[in-house]
Amino acid sequence: MIDVKVLGTGCANCKTTQALIEAVAGEHGIEIALEKVEDMAKIMSYGVMSTPGVVINGKVVHAGGIPDKASILSWLTSEG
Repeated sequence: MIDVKVLGTGCANCKTTQALIEAVAGEHGIEIALEKVEDMAKIMSYGVMSTPGVVINGKVVHAGGIPDKASILSWLTSEG
């Protein structure tokens, strides 16, 4: 199972990013444990200054803006 964290305070882009990750994982049968991190201190502890941020298995793979499905799939398949 891949540990995925979406870092953000609950903005529309953060919600969209979370939904995209869930959709890509579901479409490809990839098991993920998805967590939404909204605490600013925790977000900043990852060194992310612009949200949404995405952390896969403890590694920041994205910060700022909505990632595309191809990027999400590459993150999930490289960690799976």
